[in-house]
Order: sequence, then C-alpha cells, then structure tokens
Amino acid sequence: MMNRNPNFANLSSGYLFPEISKRRNAYQKEHPEAKIISLGIGNTTEPITPYIIEGLHAEVARLGTAEGYTGYCDNEAGLTELREKVAQVLYKGRISTDEVFISDGAKCDIGRLQYLFGKNTAVAVQDPAYPVYVDGSVIAGSAGPALSGGSGYAGIIYMPCTIENNFFPDLSVIPENALIYFCSPNNPTGAVATRDQLTGLVKMAKAKQSIIIFDSAYASFIRDPSLPVSIYEIEGARECAIEVSSFSKPIGFTGVRLGWTIVPKELLFSDGTPVYRDWIRLFSTIFNGASNIAQYGGLASLDEKGLAETRVLTDYYLENAKLIRAALAGPAFEKIGVKIYGGDNAPYVWTFFPGLKSWDAFDTILDSCHVVCTPGAGFGPAGESFIRFSSFGHRNQIEEACSRLGTLQI
Repeated sequence: MMNRNPNFANLSSGYLFPEISKRRNAYQKEHPEAKIISLGIGNTTEPITPYIIEGLHAEVARLGTAEGYTGYCDNEAGLTELREKVAQVLYKGRISTDEVFISDGAKCDIGRLQYLFGKNTAVAVQDPAYPVYVDGSVIAGSAGPALSGGSGYAGIIYMPCTIENNFFPDLSVIPENALIYFCSPNNPTGAVATRDQLTGLVKMAKAKQSIIIFDSAYASFIRDPSLPVSIYEIEGARECAIEVSSFSKPIGFTGVRLGWTIVPKELLFSDGTPVYRDWIRLFSTIFNGASNIAQYGGLASLDEKGLAETRVLTDYYLENAKLIRAALAGPAFEKIGVKIYGGDNAPYVWTFFPGLKSWDAFDTILDSCHVVCTPGAGFGPAGESFIRFSSFGHRNQIEEACSRLGTLQI
C-alpha cells in the first residue's frame, strides 16, 4: 500500500466551515422546526447582475458556433483582453498585462503558490487569518502538527491582530526569508490596513528578504478613498509582493470561479531567479486556464456598466453589514459588553464576546436565535472570544436575523 502524505496527519480535526455545517445540521436534526438563517460562511447570495450575465451568455452562444468555438485558451495565463483590463482598470497601469495571471479563484492560487517555495519555508500569518493560509502551509510541509489547546501549528509564526493593536500586527516578529500572508480588507476582522501600515509591511518584508502574499479579495468593498486597494500602491512592493484577488465577492462569481494573481518581474528568489519565471512554468504545468465563459463574464464586469453594477452589488452587502452592526449594538449585546469592529469597508462584522469562548458563543446564538455565525477561534488563536458575522445574505433574511439577534439570551 502507498504511504500517506504525512503532512495531512498534522492537520487539526476538520476545516472550519465543514465543522460549522456539521453543527448546524446536528442542531437542525434535533430541532426540525427551527428556521435557521446563516450569517456564517461568506458565500454570495444575490443574482449575477444583468450586464455581466450578458457577457456570460454571449460567450456561451459563441461556443455553439463553428466560428466562435474555442477549446483551450491560447494562453494558460488567461485571455489577453481580460489581462489588459485587469492591469489598466483595477491597477491603473501599475502592473503590466503579462504580470496578470487569470485563474479559477484566489483560494486555488493561494494553494498553488505554495509549490513555488516548497517545504520548510518559514510562514508568518496574521492571526486571526483565513484558514487556507495555515492549512495550505501544513499540507505543503511548511508547518508541523497542531498545538494543544487550539493555539495554532508548530512552525507557523502568528502575528496577533487584536483590539489593542487595532488589528494590525507587530511586524518585528517576521523572520528572515519568510512567506508573509496578509489580507486587507481582512477576513475575518474586517480591518483595512492604512497606507502607512502597508508601507511599514513592505519595508519590513524587504529588510527581512521575505515575500508578501497579499490577498485583496475584498478590495471592492473599500469606500474610504484614503485606504489602499492594492499592495502595489506602496513604493517598493513590486520587489517583495505577490497579490492574489478574486471576482467571487464583487460580482457573485463564487460558483462561476474566476480570480487572478499578480507576479511582478522584479520579484526574485535568493539566487536571482525571477519568481515570475517559475510561476509561468508552474501555472502552465498544473493548470489549463480558467473557463472561457467565466473570463468573458469577468471582461463584462470591467466595462463601465459592469463596474457600476459591481458598485451597486457591493453597496448592497455593505448595507447588510450596517444592519448587522446596528443589531449587535442593541441592549441584548450591550449588557454583556460586546464590542463591534469591521463592516464599514468590508463585508464582515467582527464581534468580541467578553468571557465567552467562540464555539460557546456560536452554540448560544444558534440555540437562542437560530442564527449561524462563524467562531473566531477557527481563524486562529487570537480569534478566541470573537464571532464573525457575514453580510452575504438576502435583505429579508438579514433583517429577520437581526430581529432575532435582538432577543439573544446569555
């Protein structure tokens, strides 16, 4: 029999979101009358907008003709027209067309990027953080087994993002020659790094000869014009950062699957080899390109009409977040000292429940309000006693969930 990859044995018992589903299903089985509403997993709920649907339909129709049919994309890195639009519309020419790599989603690229660096690579992550940064590192062999008491994994450098530091970590803990995972707007805290903060991050990465994996999947939710939407707005970032992003949350492509990664040509390994060159080799070896249909939907989203529709859609979710924040500021939460963060430039509301463990708060909210949320501890040690509320939901369900939250009993 073949040996198992030993790194899988180092993973904790289950990925966060399947565990949430397991608990929800168990509760529903015990209480079949309960009408549960989810403010948990960050899955979009609103229909893809009309102009973007037209783009998808047009490509489907073309594929049904001899003249319009295409098989594999001419370039695994994506349609040239889409790469050009990403570079010009989203990055204002700060990066070149051939530095854009279109993919089937940011999460997939985050996993693929691990292959560039191999096992035993030092990894630093914001804490709390999107679980794939850590779990992917464990699978790749860059981290050891889970530590006791939910305190993380051996070999991962956790950079706590807390109330006390306004959810921006102490960068001095970053080791030499490390991969630094950084997400802004952040999932789960909803915090957005300022220009000065990102300038400090870039300077530290260069000083430590490290590489930043910058996740900007929620950049379209930023409404404060003073806040950077890309790491490449920061001087020097082209020499130390890869940016990963997505069409999932801005235009509802969570199921359609489309994202991109930026790898600047100035970014080098220690031996002087361009990271760009190895990424091309890796990308073309294990990936055949994003769906042609999805890419034409992405193209439509970057037209003037598509951008306008994207703004309306992201505004909708931000209004949901505003409603959630208002509900969490009500008397039921005020009396237990709940503190509320995020939800203004991001679709997540990060809420501190003093004196409660995250999973205990999860179970209490599910039992008392029939509302599913996400336990902060699932995002890392510093997430303990926090709950993440997602604003992705139909307005009527959000309003009903907010009404129920007002009846919380602890």
